[in-house]
Amino acid sequence: MLNMPLMALLWCCLSLSWASAARAESLRIATEGAYPPFNYIDAQGNLVGFDVDIGKALCNSMKVHCDFVAVEWGKLLDGLEAGFYDVVVASMADTPERRHQALFSDAYYRSHSSFVGDPSRFADLSPVSLSKMRLAAESSTIQAAYLHSEYPDSVVITPPTQPEVFTALARGEADLVLADSISILMFLKSPEGQQFDFINYPLDTSKLNSTAHIAVGKQHPELVQRINQAINNIRLNGDYDRINRKYFPFSVF
Repeated sequence: MLNMPLMALLWCCLSLSWASAARAESLRIATEGAYPPFNYIDAQGNLVGFDVDIGKALCNSMKVHCDFVAVEWGKLLDGLEAGFYDVVVASMADTPERRHQALFSDAYYRSHSSFVGDPSRFADLSPVSLSKMRLAAESSTIQAAYLHSEYPDSVVITPPTQPEVFTALARGEADLVLADSISILMFLKSPEGQQFDFINYPLDTSKLNSTAHIAVGKQHPELVQRINQAINNIRLNGDYDRINRKYFPFSVF
């Protein structure tokens, strides 16, 4: 029979072991860091934005420690597939092509794609009317794929980041930009965006998926279900609405 001091010591060791095991579970989360207001680097060099705050809320709901890393958009899925990180929270659409490299959660926000440019120059957005025009979208996005597919006679420009896409428009290096409507709204509020506006209504097509999903490494199928439950949890406990209000004057869910 163990004496009391020895039993106390054993209990203490077991408690420390359990606590250590609880702390040991962690996730490495990647985002782009160049897609404001969803993910970007602030003036202090911190990775911030709607996606980052949602990621933190999900980690808190799942009771896991999370580290965040900024990765170039075009390399996000390759790094996920290679196991450099476990999850991508970067406003990513779930497409058949991307499913070859990742699993996807339920949607965590909704948006639409629109053209933005000088409204005095453009009204008709048909491929014939935009023939030879310079159309821009961020590289490796569903918007870029749409432009290549639907506007074969236009000049398609694909800068590597969304800020560079809007810079091309502001400098006159692109005639129109196709992007997420929320991202466009942020651009229109900036000094560089004052002379531009949405061109017509958001595009209504299945080729421009209007929902954003969290990508998970294919080696972690169980994590998808945990993230889906966490999305539901933060919707119910008010965390999602709090984050939404921080960035947008309307609901994005």
